[in-house]
Amino acid sequence: MADKSFSDAGIKEKGDVEVVSEEGTGPIHHKTADTEPERAIVERYGFLGPYISKLFELGVEARGVERIPEDMRDVTHIWNNIFMWWSVNTVLTTISIGVLAQQLFTLTLPHAIATILCFGAIGTALTAFIATLGPKTGLRTMIITRFSSGYVGGTIYSILNILTQLGFAVTCVILGGQTLASVNPGTLPLVAGIVIIGVLSLIPCFIGYDMIHYYERYAWMPLFVVMLFLWGLGAKAGFDLSTEAAHEDTGRALSSDILSFGGIVFGSFTGWGPVVADYNCKMPADIPAKKIFLMTFVGLYIPICFVEILGAALTSISDPAYVDALANGGTGGLVAQVLSPWKGGGKFILLLIALSVLTNNIANTYSAGLSIQALGRPFAMVPRFFWTFFGFVVYTVAGIAGRQHFSDILSNFLSILGYWTAWFIVIVLEEHFLFRRPGGRLGGYNLDDWDSPSRLPVGIAGVLAACFGAAGAVVGMAEVWYTGPLGKMAGAEFGADLGFELAFGFAAVTYPPLRWLEIRLTGR
Repeated sequence: MADKSFSDAGIKEKGDVEVVSEEGTGPIHHKTADTEPERAIVERYGFLGPYISKLFELGVEARGVERIPEDMRDVTHIWNNIFMWWSVNTVLTTISIGVLAQQLFTLTLPHAIATILCFGAIGTALTAFIATLGPKTGLRTMIITRFSSGYVGGTIYSILNILTQLGFAVTCVILGGQTLASVNPGTLPLVAGIVIIGVLSLIPCFIGYDMIHYYERYAWMPLFVVMLFLWGLGAKAGFDLSTEAAHEDTGRALSSDILSFGGIVFGSFTGWGPVVADYNCKMPADIPAKKIFLMTFVGLYIPICFVEILGAALTSISDPAYVDALANGGTGGLVAQVLSPWKGGGKFILLLIALSVLTNNIANTYSAGLSIQALGRPFAMVPRFFWTFFGFVVYTVAGIAGRQHFSDILSNFLSILGYWTAWFIVIVLEEHFLFRRPGGRLGGYNLDDWDSPSRLPVGIAGVLAACFGAAGAVVGMAEVWYTGPLGKMAGAEFGADLGFELAFGFAAVTYPPLRWLEIRLTGR
């Protein structure tokens, strides 16, 4: 393949690439490995090949983590960068995050709104940066990490992301199942609701990228209208800020609550960072990075803030029926109570809200399968749709097992999520702007190296910086099960969660010198 460069991103291609063939590892032309994944997979599986081929003919996506060459991109999904993320986040799961502001941290609505808007803006900007790398490289997010942290570091990030996406999926199926069970209480067991949400999430993910984009392009429309209904009905029930103010902490305790809830909010935005490039890597490489950044920012920030603030507002309703509904039925029960004045019509809308988690869980399920493939060549040789099915089984079983502990799972999971995504994003960001920029130490990305460990960075700098980031998270975190020394000093009785801030800072300071030394000693 002829050399080709992209001046605005410092990206270039070169020669043949070392990939896995039926005979083992060796140099194979880029076209065989990356532009014809269907044929490679069919030939790899012998007598199963014809059956797998039938799946591909029916529209199931064959491509997994292989790079998408420029001549296989199209413009049909460009505006989906807004619609995709609008659909994914206009869901019941996002409401539940806003509910935590009062439920766990006793924050009043004004303080909850300020926290969501401020911490959300930071998280969205970082995630939108990662989105710009999808079209420029044609690679999935976890493969992009190999250019900063090497093959080993990329594998570590893939493990973390698998846990992240499966964790998100567990919260989705539990919450969706709870809400389905609330439509007609006593008629549908929670376990059955969890299984229904899991199966419906699997279908478009099994088919792949194009089906997901087609679904997400339109799903946000009815869901946004439903959220407006909830705002109206909630306001009619009465948002009681005075009652909230009586229970809110003051002084250092209030600062601790804001910082801790802010960490959860930050994680809800940056949680999409490890997967955001998965959904725009088929877009043309010459799309301006500013356009991708802006579309992703709008698609994430507006709906997440709008819906999280809705969740915080609904918990301010002081009517005992609403308070009991939240205490006994969680977020799903609270939403059911808000819709109760509309009787049968409210139950229909509740059904739509329960199914809204599908738009969120589809992204979790699809990217979990890709992250398993990104663990290494043996995993990449297994078709993507198999790993998608495997992920569905794991999170459905986990959802059934943890169905009675939704709030604890959500709050602890999102806090920890914010820690690792903070150091992951800053490492990729510094690699891009300091070392891969035109005129930088490396001058760009040799994209054909994506699966060649001998040509990728050794990864020592990326792994060590991640370890420093993890150390920052440990000393700054404030969880129910552990509070770090700095987190304890920063807050009142229960500490203040500074985990993501310190994780970001520690990694940001240590990565540049370590990476400079690595390049000087190894040349890559």
